[in-house]
Formats: sequence, C-alpha cells, structure tokens
Amino acid sequence: MIPRIMALPARLERTLTLLKNTPRSIRGHALLDFSRTLPPLPAEYHGEMKDQLERVVECQTPFFLATRLEDDQTVRIFFDAPPQSPTIRGYAGLLAVGLDGESAQAVLDLPEDFYYGVGLEEVVSPLRLRGMGAIVATLKNQVRRHLEQAA
Repeated sequence: MIPRIMALPARLERTLTLLKNTPRSIRGHALLDFSRTLPPLPAEYHGEMKDQLERVVECQTPFFLATRLEDDQTVRIFFDAPPQSPTIRGYAGLLAVGLDGESAQAVLDLPEDFYYGVGLEEVVSPLRLRGMGAIVATLKNQVRRHLEQAA
C-alpha cells in the first residue's frame, strides 16, 4: 500500500500500488499504457459543449478537461489531450481509471501531488510533474465550482 496521510479512493490506490510495484525500467511504459485506456471525449464535447473544456495552461501540451457533477454527488471526468503526447495522456488515463465516478469529496480530498512516492518522479520530468499537479488543481477547482452552483 502507498503510505498517505489521507486515504485515496480505492481504485486510485490500487492503480498507484500496481504502478509502484512495477520495475522502474518499465514504469514509463506502464504510464504510456494508461494513455491507450483514456476514453475519447463524448460527442457533446465536440459540439456545443466544447466551451466547457478548460485548458490547463501549465501543461506544455494543449490539455483540456471538463467535469460534471451528477445528482448523487459523484464526479464524471473528461479529458482531451493529443495522441502525440502519450505521457500526459497516460496521466489523464490514470486519473480517469482512479477518479471517474468518485464522490466530489474524494476528488477534493486528493492531494495535488498524490503521485509522488509511486515512482513517477523517477520517469517523468519535473516540468511534466508540475503539469500533472496543475491538472489535479484544475480538476478540484471545477468540482468546487459545481458544488457552489448546486448549493
């Protein structure tokens, strides 16, 4: 298990544990595998709802995300990252696997640097790591805005 002060959502915890237990020599490839699992954007985000995608400007790559708060307070997460950026797509895939469908509170409780200690810092550049933290910060800000609008 990954030692944390706050508990991570179970799916994310399992995914990070698998990643941490992956040999360093193939950990980067494991992250790239997540890039292939990233679901495509739903059709509505290609049309009239495209403006609901928020760009994460801290990312070197044009990276966009949108969230939706469901009636049961779970969060749906949608990412748009170019296929020629497999590292950041892999990170988005990891987030999709670990967080899509989690409660709003679980997303808000997620530390922005939750990925430290699982070995990503050994295979991803510091600039990309900052982008990863910015993705989580943007994700959490969107969830906060949804909760404020729902109140």
